[in-house]
Amino acid sequence: MTPVNDRTAMVIAGIPAWDMSLYHRIRFSVGDPAAWIGWVRDGRSGSRLILRDIEMDRAKRDARADSIACPADFAPDGGLSPDRAIATAQAAAECLVREGFDTAVVHRDLPMLFADCLQERGIAVVCDRDLGVVDRRAKDEEEIAALAAAQAATESAMRFACETVARADAAVDGTLMREGEPLTSERVRALIDMHLIELGFAPRPAIVAGGPEGADCHELGSGPLRTGQPVIIDIFPRNPASLYNGDCTRSVVHGEIPPEVAAMHAAVVAAKRAGIAATRAGVTAQSVHEATVAEIRAAGFEVGLAGPDDPPGGRMVHGTGHGIGLEVHEGTLLDRSPSGSSPELVVGEALTIEPGVYDPRIGGIRIEDLVIVEAGGCLNLNTLPEGLDWR
Repeated sequence: MTPVNDRTAMVIAGIPAWDMSLYHRIRFSVGDPAAWIGWVRDGRSGSRLILRDIEMDRAKRDARADSIACPADFAPDGGLSPDRAIATAQAAAECLVREGFDTAVVHRDLPMLFADCLQERGIAVVCDRDLGVVDRRAKDEEEIAALAAAQAATESAMRFACETVARADAAVDGTLMREGEPLTSERVRALIDMHLIELGFAPRPAIVAGGPEGADCHELGSGPLRTGQPVIIDIFPRNPASLYNGDCTRSVVHGEIPPEVAAMHAAVVAAKRAGIAATRAGVTAQSVHEATVAEIRAAGFEVGLAGPDDPPGGRMVHGTGHGIGLEVHEGTLLDRSPSGSSPELVVGEALTIEPGVYDPRIGGIRIEDLVIVEAGGCLNLNTLPEGLDWR
């Protein structure tokens, strides 16, 4: 929904450091409440950002808004609350009243406080579920550069982690050893964190799941890693400077690769390549997923969650991928659409392509790349190899 007359304004409000729809709109991060107000009148658009007075000079220099104000500029007759959040919400409502707006079209994450203050002044509040979400799908050049930088750092950590596992020593019982101590999921995770911190990134707990633990696609992993077993490593850090995220998954096997693991890996590699080949502007998200699962099935593996009567075996239990940007999971989901309606991909959209096969008796294999949708295909931001041997 967009403003339909000169008495309707858009309002996106919250804390820009946490509300990514607000941050994306203004490209300005601050840890206090702020409100962006946008409108179209006589065919011309305008916008105003209301935030703390001590942030105004910086906002005038860096924020994307036509004008910058502080709550004191829009104090109601009864004055502003001493609570900075309430004061910002009161000022946003007062701004709309003074500008002659009687309806606010708001984004899905608008704090209830702002809705309450708007309604208190007689302003109708209408939630547009797509506002601040759909417009984030098509990334601009600045965003694509930020994603590429985030993915480069992610790949650096991934190479380090996979090589650490592959080059470890193996004890007589098959436990991997590093510097005389067992190499555990927790140790590898800590090493990944330190590597990313040195690169200036904010790490999240990486998935390092070996053996049967890896059959649960979101299991973080714990305990000693072992030779001859697949290890899924999934790293998804954030760049504190740009707020954009990387996301990459690779699988590694120390020592000899069992034939059943090699078969799972071959299916996942083929599926990822098919998904990437199918990705281009104008195709549906579901069609990309169908391209990947066709390869999984062709290799003899199942698709979907196992039922209580299904025999054990390898299967792909999740979608092909997801949108990524200011949040690790945002926008489009590459999966089967339960409603039968699947969104078409758009130029500039950032997506992960990450098929996987999981067998509770063996573990899991997942490989994940980050791509940018283009008119005739997609740009792959990954350069790392896809294999299991990282020695």
